[in-house]
Amino acid sequence: MNKANFLVVGGSGFVGRHLVAALAARGARVTVPTRRRERARDLILLPTVEVVECDAGDRHALAALAGGRDAVVNLAGVLHSRRGRVRGPNDYGPDFAAAHVELPLALVRACREAGVRRLLHMGALGASPSAPSEYLRSKGVGERAVLDAGDLAGCVFRPSVIFGPDDHFLNLFARLAGFSPVLPLACAEARFQPVYVGDVVAAFLAALDSREARGSYDLGGPKEYTLRDLVKYVCSTTGRTRLVLGLPDAAAWLQAVVMERLPGPLITRDNLRSMQLPNVTASPLPFGLAPTALEAAAPSWLAPAGPRERYPALRWRARR
Repeated sequence: MNKANFLVVGGSGFVGRHLVAALAARGARVTVPTRRRERARDLILLPTVEVVECDAGDRHALAALAGGRDAVVNLAGVLHSRRGRVRGPNDYGPDFAAAHVELPLALVRACREAGVRRLLHMGALGASPSAPSEYLRSKGVGERAVLDAGDLAGCVFRPSVIFGPDDHFLNLFARLAGFSPVLPLACAEARFQPVYVGDVVAAFLAALDSREARGSYDLGGPKEYTLRDLVKYVCSTTGRTRLVLGLPDAAAWLQAVVMERLPGPLITRDNLRSMQLPNVTASPLPFGLAPTALEAAAPSWLAPAGPRERYPALRWRARR
């Protein structure tokens, strides 16, 4: 792979930073488009990585960037969308439509115009055009666009919630537990199968290594948890005793109504709809990969530590 050349859309995000660093460590050349170059400042330091400031939603810009690539990887996605005029089951908020529907379609066209024959795409467990939430419906349409492009040898990876040192899931609850003695949870019994970011990256790398890889792959960890279990685990691992309180449906809905009006909402009504579906899979990790247990990895950044123990994590975040 040391002579390979990839375009990674969404490369400045959580999973993207890990994947781009892994590709660079192999000597591959990687281009990462981003609207704001400063968001990818840690990637700029990697010797084989080029960060290009542009609008990844521009079809002509994508076609130009895709030229000469061995594969294009799409990791772009959003968890929340501005409220649009959602009229029916096939409508989505404007941010969902742009990131999950229009961008995959634009990438399919760009790959065809540039002669790229491989497109890897990040989907989501439970995604379907008929799913109960805008997030999952829009994700399902984007997945279908990639899988239906048979000439591109498309691969779609459908993970459960992804955890890692800089995730926005376990670390969010760790921060909340840092200042609140009570953690009120909507959908406390929602089921998840958290998958380690290193395992997600390994699946993408294996697919890039294999010319036979195509189709849809579920990605889940070795164990299922309820949301309540996960939050209690975070509290225990961070050394904090907190009351984890499951909210009744009406209170959960009211909480979401209030929070979705805040900048950077923690939860929305659409999130509640997504959590009505179990976020789990019976499929093992693809390509013979062994899943990493949450309990084996998460304490390295969640557990209380002195300066000596924190130093490796700080070095990793600084990419040194």
